[in-house]
Amino acid sequence: MLEADCALEMGKNNNAVIALNVIDLKYLYSSSYVWRPVNPDTIKSVVKNHEEDAQRWLAIVRGKANDNKIKLRTEFIIDATSIVGVIVEYAERENIDLLVIGSRGLTGFKKLLVGSVASGVVAYAHCPVMVVK
Repeated sequence: MLEADCALEMGKNNNAVIALNVIDLKYLYSSSYVWRPVNPDTIKSVVKNHEEDAQRWLAIVRGKANDNKIKLRTEFIIDATSIVGVIVEYAERENIDLLVIGSRGLTGFKKLLVGSVASGVVAYAHCPVMVVK
């Protein structure tokens, strides 16, 4: 949530923030949630749970934005390619000035330094990236 607080603080100057949440279907297929042959109902259930978590997070961010009179647009994307690719392409398409991303990694040694998604976004984004720890 700290990254959302930083993004909202940065957004006070421009009075606009976009909160983006991306679910990577490729991760869901290979995660511990789906360790048996893929069942469409199981995938729907897992996606629904992730969507509900994302909506709860976005509702908190929306409340903070409203309290600070900052325009907030929320986006929720489900994709089967790569989270990094989705974020970078979204930022380019929407002409984003600054990306604020958390550093929580989910895999291996990179999580000790910076998350693999944050690392990829820093490497490929067209605009400045603020990584919040």
